[in-house]
Amino acid sequence: MEFRPLRAFVEVVRQGGFSQAAKTVFATQSTVSKAVKHLEEEIGFPLLDRIGHRSVLTAAGEVVYRRGVKLLADRDDLLAELDEIRGLRRGVLRLGLPPVGSSTLFAPLFALYRQRYPGIEVRLVEHGSDQLEDTLRAGEIDFAGALLPMSEEFDRQPVKQEPLVALLPSGHALATRDAVRLAELKDTPFIIFESGFSLHRIILDASRWAGFEPDVVARSSQMDFMVELVAAGLGVAFLPRMIGEQRARPTVRQVLLDEPGTEWSMVMAWRRHAYLSQAARAWLDLVREVHGADTHPKPDG
Repeated sequence: MEFRPLRAFVEVVRQGGFSQAAKTVFATQSTVSKAVKHLEEEIGFPLLDRIGHRSVLTAAGEVVYRRGVKLLADRDDLLAELDEIRGLRRGVLRLGLPPVGSSTLFAPLFALYRQRYPGIEVRLVEHGSDQLEDTLRAGEIDFAGALLPMSEEFDRQPVKQEPLVALLPSGHALATRDAVRLAELKDTPFIIFESGFSLHRIILDASRWAGFEPDVVARSSQMDFMVELVAAGLGVAFLPRMIGEQRARPTVRQVLLDEPGTEWSMVMAWRRHAYLSQAARAWLDLVREVHGADTHPKPDG
C-alpha cells in the first residue's frame, strides 16, 4: 500500500471533503479524488459512501481510516528518527577497547565524542585485543582497539606506537641497564597478560624466536597487580613505555626492551567493506582528527 493515496484519504475524512483535503495535501481536487479511488481499487472495498455533496465512511472506510492514521503517524515518526540519526542526534556506537592503554589513548576521545554527540548511545565492550578481533569479526562491534600485526581482513587507523619496557625489581642484576634483550631474561620468571591479550602472544612469540620458553609464574589482566608482583620480586613484566611510566614504583625499574617485533602498535580497526553508521563514521573522523590522517584504505560506501 502506498502512503500518498492513504494520506489523501485520511485528509478527506479529517477535512470533511475533497476540496479542503486538496488544500491540505497541496494537490488538485481531481488528484485527491483519483488517489482515493486508487486506494479503493487496491483494497477492493468502497471506503466512502458519496451522498450528494457529502461523503460518509463505509465499514471498510472506518477500519482503513483508523489504521491509516496510525500508519501515517508511525511513518512520520520513522522519518523523524532517521533525520535525527542523520544529524547525529540519535544513534548507537558499538566500541571495543582493550584494558591496556585505553585510559590514556581513548578516554579523552570518548569524552570529546560524548560532548559533541550527547544523543549517541555508546555501547562499550572491554577485552584483550585478540579477543576483540574475534568480536569485531563477528560484527558485534563497529570498531576495536587492537594491536598490530592483525588480519588483513580489517581496515585500521593508526593510533599510537610505543616500545615495550621490561619492569624489573630494583635489585635485579639487569635493573640498571638502559636496554635489555629477551634472551638475557630467560632465567627470570615472567609475569604476563592472560591469553586473549595481544601482549601475551607478542611476548611468548618473541621469546620463542629468541630460543627459549619462558617460565611463566603469573598471568593476569590487571596491570597494577602485575606491577605489584614485580615490586615484590616475583619476576619481570612487560608494558608499553607510556603505560609503564604511569605506574612508576620506587622498587621497580623500567628497562627498554630491545627486541625486534615487540613494538606496541595500537590501531582502531573495523571490518573491511562493512557498513559504518553515521555514529560510527563520526567516531572514526574524531580518531583521525586527533591521531592524524589515515594511511590505510577507507571502507566502501
